[in-house]
Amino acid sequence: MRDASTFSVNLSGAEAAGPRGGRSYFERRRNRRGRGLRGDLIGSHLPGFRTRAERFDDWVMESAQRLERLWGERIQDLQIIVQEIPDGLEDLTREKIRDLLGSATPAAPGRPAAITVYRHPVEMAAKGVMPVNELVHDVVVEQAAELLGMAPEAVDPAYGRSQA
Repeated sequence: MRDASTFSVNLSGAEAAGPRGGRSYFERRRNRRGRGLRGDLIGSHLPGFRTRAERFDDWVMESAQRLERLWGERIQDLQIIVQEIPDGLEDLTREKIRDLLGSATPAAPGRPAAITVYRHPVEMAAKGVMPVNELVHDVVVEQAAELLGMAPEAVDPAYGRSQA
């Protein structure tokens, strides 16, 4: 017989364990007999780990950082936005096809100047012709040049070098 002073009960794990060992039905079903996934299919250090949208956002950020290094304070208040497709895509005509890759909105009272880059049209335009990151940079430079009232080559001397 046990002495009553040495008996203790641990309730913290009792509720989690449940009647069948603590794993839910989906955990038991998914990893039956211990043959489930042991880790990620692709390591986080590999390029395939990131989605296309995340890589596109990184390329836009790299272009913005390059422009900030070149222009400093003058370009710092510029807002860069990434959208999937342009608003009113059906209404764009052949003359306005230039607006398909990106657009520039000048500053207004209470709102900074903005550059919008459209992800799907840029990816489709770059397919097989040039690397997407170079086209992204060219679109950002073109729109920044439009806002600054300058030629794109004056905004970034590397503009257009990737085009064949």
